[in-house]
Amino acid sequence: MKKLVLGVFLMFLAIPCGATPAVVDYIFDGDTFAAYVLLQDDIRISVRVRLINVDTPEMHGACAQEIEMAHAARDRLAELIPVGTTVQLKNIKDDKYLGRIDANVVMNDGRDVGMVLVQERLGRPYAGGHRAGWCDK
Repeated sequence: MKKLVLGVFLMFLAIPCGATPAVVDYIFDGDTFAAYVLLQDDIRISVRVRLINVDTPEMHGACAQEIEMAHAARDRLAELIPVGTTVQLKNIKDDKYLGRIDANVVMNDGRDVGMVLVQERLGRPYAGGHRAGWCDK
């Protein structure tokens, strides 16, 4: 059933439109959160959203520095898009993990959440592929 709902959701997203509204439900880490998306009047699904344009440190990082930075990024994401906030999802793409999508996330003031994290040095630009570590060598 989950695959069917996800498939319906992805077909819905393929329809050309400016953005898809989503309500923030839970913050996982600095670049991933859960949100509810209303597909139709009676269909609401929960989906995990990964910020498409930023990489933040991992919560279970390789060193204490990375873990500390990960907590700071997660806390800032929670400040930028608190639970219950409506955001706009743009450039939505399927993710490598089932039930998760990649998207640009835009706040009500028009700012891209990922770019805010990059500007505040809590993340770095990411366009896919190999990610460098966060621990000093």
